[in-house]
Amino acid sequence: MTDASAEVISRRQILRGDIRGARTPKRPPWAVTETTFVQICTRCDACIQACEEDILYRGSGGFPEISFNSAGCSFCGDCLSSCQPQALSASHPAPSLAWDLKARINNSSCLSVNGIVCRACGDACDTDAIRFQLQTGGRANPEIDLDRCNGCGECFSVCPNHAVDINSDRPDG
Repeated sequence: MTDASAEVISRRQILRGDIRGARTPKRPPWAVTETTFVQICTRCDACIQACEEDILYRGSGGFPEISFNSAGCSFCGDCLSSCQPQALSASHPAPSLAWDLKARINNSSCLSVNGIVCRACGDACDTDAIRFQLQTGGRANPEIDLDRCNGCGECFSVCPNHAVDINSDRPDG
């Protein structure tokens, strides 16, 4: 017996291991709230075509999502200015207003934490949000200053061991 008020779980959610539907897709910068975004986005692909970094793609349901696999976001604002229905909206395209995404490092996967010299994420970070604290034995632990991190994703795209993730700064995200 099913509860009529229960949310329908999509096949995609099951395959991604998101059976509770808790993972919110990473939308382009300056996206309005998820509920409003899904209501007003026309899935026209204008933002995807306008993205100079080529990091936006047509995601679940045809809605635009962002992937930092090949590059980070430069916050150029082209996606914002191309969005006619205003699913992407900001008074001005400041990186600090783009979203609540922040970098996180999985220390068990981080090469530097595991004694292998690597500073790729820190080198790629234009805001100097990632710094390395030297430890005994030649190890260096990455530390992220969340106040400086703008969630651009540059650190994600350069990490050779996929130890970086970009997630919402909200406790539930």
